[in-house]
Amino acid sequence: MKIYTYWRSQATFRVRIALNLKGLKREEVFINLDRGEQLKPEYKATNPQAVLPTLFDGNAKLFQSVAILEYLEEKYPKPPILPTDTLARAWVRGFALINVADSHPLIVPRIRNYLTDVLKVDEAAKTAWIQHWLGAGLDAMEQLLAEKNPSGKFCHGDSPTVADICLVTQVTPAQLFKCPIEPYRRVMRIYEACMSIPAFAEAHPRKQPDFEGH
Repeated sequence: MKIYTYWRSQATFRVRIALNLKGLKREEVFINLDRGEQLKPEYKATNPQAVLPTLFDGNAKLFQSVAILEYLEEKYPKPPILPTDTLARAWVRGFALINVADSHPLIVPRIRNYLTDVLKVDEAAKTAWIQHWLGAGLDAMEQLLAEKNPSGKFCHGDSPTVADICLVTQVTPAQLFKCPIEPYRRVMRIYEACMSIPAFAEAHPRKQPDFEGH
């Protein structure tokens, strides 16, 4: 198994967590997003969208983090990262997509670069944009957790699921961009529970071999 990765890629962070939870070893190929290595012809031939991650499992090529998480769950089902109950699986997937589909796509480097380079947005306005969309996702997560009132340690029960993986990758950039996180008591309780697990902690961007000390 081989993964194309970069330390600060939140999408790759999600996949690293799942690989760790399932005990799957992999070779890591580092693609430096800050130096534009994802735009080089060699990588674009691998991933035409020029984004991370790309995962190879043998000869099978996988892309887009949610699809990779689903693939890993189906091929390597132990330990599970989705509940068995149909309704619970739908809730977990919906919760995860707040991060994957709604918040994260609005703050990725290509969006930030477009705001700066094309729309000529200044740093203060760009930061406000990032904090707004991260905050909106955190607020939705907090309200859903209040409504569900999970009695277990995690978003659903006493073992982490895809919902917890995506909660973590909502909180991490919020911390990086100095979003207020104090109002999100339930979110942060689960975040802390997740980060006490080695599979999560060792996948953190700052723990990666290519971390540059930002």
